[in-house]
Amino acid sequence: MTTTDTPTRTTVIPRRLREGIRLHLESIYPDRDSRALTRQVLEAFWDENSAPRKRGRVAGNSMWSAENAYVITYGNSLIDGEHKPLALLHHFLTENLKGVIRGVHILPYFPYTSDDGFAITDYRVVDSGLGGWEDIERIGREFRLMSDLVLNHCSSQSPWFSEFRMGHEPYKDFFFTASPDDDLSQVVRPRAHPLLRQVETADGERYVWCTFSHDQVDFDFSNPEVLLEFFRIMRFHINRGVRTIRLDACAFMWKQVGTSCIHLPQTHEIIRLMRLLADFSEESIVLITETNVPNVENLSYFGNRNEAHMIYNFSLPPLIVHALLNGTSQFLNAWQMAMPPAQMGCAYFNFTASHDGIGLRPAESLLSDEAITGMVETVERFGGRVSMRQLSDGSVRPYEMNVSLFDALKGTIKGEDDFNIERFLCSQTIAMALEGIPAFYIHSLLATSNDITGVEKSGHNRAINRHRWNYAALEHALADETTQHAKVFNAMRRLIGLRIQQPAFHPNATQFTLHLGEKLFGFWRQSVDRSQSIFAINNVSDEEIEIPAMSLNLIGGENWVDLITGESVAQGNQKISFSPYQCRWISNRI
Repeated sequence: MTTTDTPTRTTVIPRRLREGIRLHLESIYPDRDSRALTRQVLEAFWDENSAPRKRGRVAGNSMWSAENAYVITYGNSLIDGEHKPLALLHHFLTENLKGVIRGVHILPYFPYTSDDGFAITDYRVVDSGLGGWEDIERIGREFRLMSDLVLNHCSSQSPWFSEFRMGHEPYKDFFFTASPDDDLSQVVRPRAHPLLRQVETADGERYVWCTFSHDQVDFDFSNPEVLLEFFRIMRFHINRGVRTIRLDACAFMWKQVGTSCIHLPQTHEIIRLMRLLADFSEESIVLITETNVPNVENLSYFGNRNEAHMIYNFSLPPLIVHALLNGTSQFLNAWQMAMPPAQMGCAYFNFTASHDGIGLRPAESLLSDEAITGMVETVERFGGRVSMRQLSDGSVRPYEMNVSLFDALKGTIKGEDDFNIERFLCSQTIAMALEGIPAFYIHSLLATSNDITGVEKSGHNRAINRHRWNYAALEHALADETTQHAKVFNAMRRLIGLRIQQPAFHPNATQFTLHLGEKLFGFWRQSVDRSQSIFAINNVSDEEIEIPAMSLNLIGGENWVDLITGESVAQGNQKISFSPYQCRWISNRI
């Protein structure tokens, strides 16, 4: 049943939507008029050219398929000094990845002042150095477009913050402030700099909250006007082709002095409200939360199928790197066995590298301190850097490893060797086969090495994995089959193209961990309709391994084939062999 609502529009508003919004708002803002706020939310998210569905989408496995995969890239990862970087990106995507990759995550493409895009000055403008909305919309017409909603903070040089300092409405209450005398000892920090920044305002001296840097000032979501403004921004982006919305650093969204200021109940309630709006949107909107935190905390953002559609599988990158550097799947296996399957309508976002470093917080409680230390020292020997975070007692510990993944895997704890490409491709093949949707950082697809020059020029560790390719040089490198770039890129395209044809790799297909010894990491996938089984087995060591075929439950009467090599796989007393870092997808269906 539906009823009409809001006095300023004639659109029929479903009762379930209206009441759902009101209940979320009562939890977030118990002292506010929830009915008035409900009207404001509806007007903010649905403009004069849009209207909600009559019924919200029901969470299920039809939202995606094995064909879904993303590439992650900056808008200016490809440059030539002549064409718009977004135009070059479009050319690269359509010429090289069309039909293989369905989605593209373009990291913040708005004007900014620092942190390579994550200190935004204007959420409604495309950085002129990249291109314009016409370029974003063109990519969005051909690929599923993921865009960042950087909602924890904005640039200290933004017009909004300038208005805050001048005491102008509505921005004078847009940013979170505290006192240096407040007890902030429990606050969880991803950085080691002082939390508060002193600024002069029309109302006197204020101390603004800066979770990430003093150029990134945090919003105050206890002011409903902040939330309403972000709903307007969401609609603005959706109208320009965005279909997957990445909620950047959302775990820190709600602050309350005297608490940890991370994962607070109001944060989860806001995400539930966003999910409700997404489910009633005519466009197929998917929310993904970016919460680089320990595994159990990360999983909480699925909620009860009523928060994020997807969560980043943040524990995967450090566990894969550890496994391949040490030649053991011990910790990877233990983690995988304890991972719950994503509920229908939810999916893991499986990545191995990104624009940030390889996070170590998600490995806490999964890897021992000794294992983390050994991994960090090995990556440093391979040219990587380490960024630190501050603990509540004032001490610091490693937060992330900054390194090109290709270079992180140029050897093992024993040193460099000749298996760099094989080891790297093993890391990617594991991510392709796991339950969830795979995502590939552009510099992983291209086997880009550490950008030491970028680190030296910028003074920031993360620049090591944010290289900007000259497009002509890249095309030349990819055309030369002897380069690491061509070898990896061609292998990746082939593997992804093979993967997207397999129903057993549906994001919600069944998965069970196999026990094949610590040098192998294996799991069994079965398609939703049970027509296809795949035994995905990966040698994470530099040794040749053999296992008896009978150790796998290869059902008799069916022909089993390794999809990657095309080889038939014998049953019974025969052996299945694995070269160093070899991966096999053994399937009953070709």
